[in-house]
Amino acid sequence: MGVRLRTAQILAVAGVSALVLTGCGESSVPASDVEEQTSDQLSQQYGEEFEDVSCPEDLPAEEDAEITCELTYEDETRDVAITVTSVEDDTVNFDIQVADTPN
Repeated sequence: MGVRLRTAQILAVAGVSALVLTGCGESSVPASDVEEQTSDQLSQQYGEEFEDVSCPEDLPAEEDAEITCELTYEDETRDVAITVTSVEDDTVNFDIQVADTPN
């Protein structure tokens, strides 16, 4: 039970990340790039592998745009809120917030 509590504490966190738009005039970040960056950010922050992140759509390159992805970890699935905080030239900065409770 102690491990489960630790897992919940690890997952109920926020992170900040940035992605570069790949082409001229791009208006969104591909879902696969958001998935990879979210996984990398969580893994780096906690020293554990968070490889199973799934985003159903691309992330619009607009401030305050939001999408909800899913993270599966230790047989639990949690929503991950991705919110664009700013867009600077071809860089999209966004927050990552993992839900406190599993789905």
